[in-house]
Amino acid sequence: MSANGVDCSDALDLVEDQNDGSVSVRASRDLKEGDVVANISKTACLTVKTSGAREMIESAELDGPLALSVAIMYERGLGEESPWAGYLQILPFQEDLPLVWPVDELDSLLSGTEIHKDVKKDHGLVYEDWEENIVPLTSLLPGNVDPGSFGIKEYLAAKSLIASRSFEIDDYHGWGMVPLADLFNHKTGEEDVHFTAELPHSESDSEAEDTDDNDDASEATDEDEPSTKNSSSPEPSLEGENTDEEAKEEENSSMLQDDVSSLEMIMVKNVPAGVEVYNTYGLIGNAALLHRYGFTELDNLYNIVNIDLELVTEWSTSSYTSRYTRARLALWRKLGYNSEYFEVSPAGEPETELLILLNILLLPDETYSKLDTTGDCVSKEGREITIGKHKVVFGEESCSSDVLLTDDGVCEALLAIVDKRESMYGTTSTLGDDVVRLESCVLPRDRRLYHSLVLRVSERRILEKLRSIVREKVDELSSGGKRRKKMKL
Repeated sequence: MSANGVDCSDALDLVEDQNDGSVSVRASRDLKEGDVVANISKTACLTVKTSGAREMIESAELDGPLALSVAIMYERGLGEESPWAGYLQILPFQEDLPLVWPVDELDSLLSGTEIHKDVKKDHGLVYEDWEENIVPLTSLLPGNVDPGSFGIKEYLAAKSLIASRSFEIDDYHGWGMVPLADLFNHKTGEEDVHFTAELPHSESDSEAEDTDDNDDASEATDEDEPSTKNSSSPEPSLEGENTDEEAKEEENSSMLQDDVSSLEMIMVKNVPAGVEVYNTYGLIGNAALLHRYGFTELDNLYNIVNIDLELVTEWSTSSYTSRYTRARLALWRKLGYNSEYFEVSPAGEPETELLILLNILLLPDETYSKLDTTGDCVSKEGREITIGKHKVVFGEESCSSDVLLTDDGVCEALLAIVDKRESMYGTTSTLGDDVVRLESCVLPRDRRLYHSLVLRVSERRILEKLRSIVREKVDELSSGGKRRKKMKL
């Protein structure tokens, strides 16, 4: 690092885990808020702009994560000749994201979880990207780059490193691999150190973006769409003069040479000596952590579960006709609701839109027929119904779950839908069984099983909380009904 413009404070200890070889960062002495614990030159970062593959990448009109994947594979293919050889040697070949798991393990470990379908979809898309964009590049590689570094496994590995370790550097460099910064482990809601990515430091950066249409990868997304190049041809030049393309190349090279700005790691809280120093990837639940970074947290407070619209319509068509369900669903959409899934909060509270849909599905025909269902828009008066003692106007934010969950039929429907969602985990194990299996896991040996079980258990506990909320409502309605009956007598 010191030979390549990466200055790491001696207040940090880089500690290797003897079990799995991973590295963590600990404070060797007391650290104070505001301390700068690292300065990292932008030229030390592995980006499309700094990689030897830059010309090939830009000629192929690649950008985003796809382009950065090519840069990583290219530098790996150079072996010891790569300026990043030392850095690449300390990286794992791949991060153990579900993206790189065999399909049979995805099905056995993640079935029913929030990420199962998404990861399987990712597998297909990544293979298509590789076949369409990566394979053609192998014929363009120079002789000192191993073409074996551009295989499908190598592409998956590069994608996993980018997903779990890359940072946004600036508008010019886009996203890249940042030595040292990627060694700090994550802790949800417990950020100790902050990575400061500077914006372009001069007008020349903006000017370069105007002259180089490939510099539009300021955000890393999963959509690797090729950038658009200027189709106009340059004017013929006089002998000895540079063409537009040559001038652009010189300008970009000059920018890299002149870019002496650095990235900083700054402490945002006090950390005592001997304690691990954490970065944070955001306030996200276990599903996103496992999907993007390959791990979970036992006490994560940001877990959620989603109930797909498809499960709701399946329940409805099992109780009513398909025509009935389509008509009620059409009204729900006409009222401005368009969700394809409904979030259940960490506390087990269902999303209001789900309760509104269930109420509409369960409206008596007489009440439903009174709603104004004609025209493209529904007036406020045409959206008004009475639920219990409350007047509800569908389509307004004033609808509350306390009011929308005061009907026995809605409660029963919600419990049935939760059971459908629960059944997606399979019928061979209960929540209790999963907890027992989780407690018996040994790390790092059972890493994939452990993290998949943490995800399953966290999701199933949320569903259990939702059941408890609905059952309490049922009990309230039941006891309230009995009291009203006695009062009538």
